[in-house]
Amino acid sequence: MLKIAIQMDPIEAVDVNADTSFDMALEAFGRGHEIWIYQPQSLQLDSGVVRARARKVEAMKRVQGEHVTLAAPVVISLHEIDVVLVRQDPPFDMAYITAAQILERLAPDVLVLNNPRSIRDAPEKLFVTEFDDLTPPTLITRDQEAMREFRAKHGDVIITPLYGNGGAGVFKLPGEDSNFNALLELFSEAYAEPAIIQKYLPAVRNGDKRIILLDGEAVGAINRVPAAGETRSNMHVGGRAEAVEMSERDQEICDRIGPVLSERGLVFVGIDVIGDYLTEINVTSPTGVQEIRRFGGADISALFIDWIEGQRES
Repeated sequence: MLKIAIQMDPIEAVDVNADTSFDMALEAFGRGHEIWIYQPQSLQLDSGVVRARARKVEAMKRVQGEHVTLAAPVVISLHEIDVVLVRQDPPFDMAYITAAQILERLAPDVLVLNNPRSIRDAPEKLFVTEFDDLTPPTLITRDQEAMREFRAKHGDVIITPLYGNGGAGVFKLPGEDSNFNALLELFSEAYAEPAIIQKYLPAVRNGDKRIILLDGEAVGAINRVPAAGETRSNMHVGGRAEAVEMSERDQEICDRIGPVLSERGLVFVGIDVIGDYLTEINVTSPTGVQEIRRFGGADISALFIDWIEGQRES
């Protein structure tokens, strides 16, 4: 039996038929592992000892509203845990980075997934630029004149906050859209960080493919199709999941980035592919495993727990 602590958003509020963290926890609990749940704000670094105010899972089932029974919260030493799963949602902000820095203190005795140093060093919209030959034309800047020049060169563009998530703040701007300058002013006032501006890919109308990689190997994919009148394919804004096969190009992308992910300890990763282009590498709390299984793909949560068990037994 392993002791597994999951750093995540409140489990009481998750959708049991969609949430990946819940699916992982349910798989591990069903195998007899001891599961603890805590939120990142409960982390403590006390004279070099990493602790968290956590709740032990006493029961779990896939019934919404009755899906988890938790014991009373107690402070535990994470040094006595076998595996810590970092699964809270972004935003990727200083609180997220600080939590990663604290979790680094658990190495090498505790297996932390994904590797907190690598999470800290790989914000998804920046990390993807290490593979610029696989990505669409992309500019990251606060320089508004540079953004205007980029748009003049590429026409229709997508602009989004660099550290946003879940489709929030994503705008498609046609080349002739007169709101461009006003939007740049809005971004400049609302965000201290640069924005990311990218050439619009018309292939997104056919879907945004989410591919899950486990230790650098592709293990499943799902297509997310935007709702009518939407550019964003995120499920919580109306995107529709559908079955999809990986293409030769998808496999080529995975073969290129997989060894880098594995080397950095980025074990559970979700990438986004539109047409022939890699657009994001999600290393914080990738989702999609339930949709992949629902459409006949692999049981990725089971594969993930298999992988963890193999690591701790070796």
